[in-house]
Amino acid sequence: MKNIAALKIVLGSGSPRRKQLLEECGFNFIVRTKEIDETPPAGLVRAEIAMKLAEMKADALSNSMNDDEILITADTIVCLDDLVLNKPNDAAHAFEMLNLLSNKSHQVYTGVCILNKKAKRIFSVETDVLFNQLNDELIKKYINNFKPYDKAGSYGAQECLPFNMNPCSEKELAFMRSIGKPNLFENTLVQSDKENVPIIKSISGSYFNVMGLPVVELVDQLNLLFPQ
Repeated sequence: MKNIAALKIVLGSGSPRRKQLLEECGFNFIVRTKEIDETPPAGLVRAEIAMKLAEMKADALSNSMNDDEILITADTIVCLDDLVLNKPNDAAHAFEMLNLLSNKSHQVYTGVCILNKKAKRIFSVETDVLFNQLNDELIKKYINNFKPYDKAGSYGAQECLPFNMNPCSEKELAFMRSIGKPNLFENTLVQSDKENVPIIKSISGSYFNVMGLPVVELVDQLNLLFPQ
């Protein structure tokens, strides 16, 4: 794809993190959203859930699409074994989730649907995340400082990494250099006067996937669908 800015993208998500990532990567896009019942059909697991929810969001917006527009929708879930951790209801629920994830490895899945009048492509990306051993005080400090109530699994990678950690994959680092944005990762980090709370020990795979949109894989798929 010669120029991603040449595509007329509709982001079917109100997520500020997905919006930030597309902006940083140079996409020309507008945001268009529609509320849906985000209950996936029974019997789906892990990546299947994320992909189905992304497709459901796309289908809900399909009738609003112009002929020259390309719709991108996404859904991110956190899985501990086969237990799906969605957005927390309140601080107590967030504490319960983070305590459950303490000192364990879990998987983050983002399902992405790309849709226009002629084609539909659905894919998912999986990332392994390992948490540090968390005590009650650390969990409460993170929740109080960052209020992660809009995030699956009750955390956002961009606000709870150890100081000076860059967890981006080699593919992501190469991608950032290729688009002239070598500091894209640093730009995603939350700037706050609150004390940093290092919850994450390691990330294996796509960092941007944990943020909510695997932009490298998204560009790969757009290249396949819309070569220029």
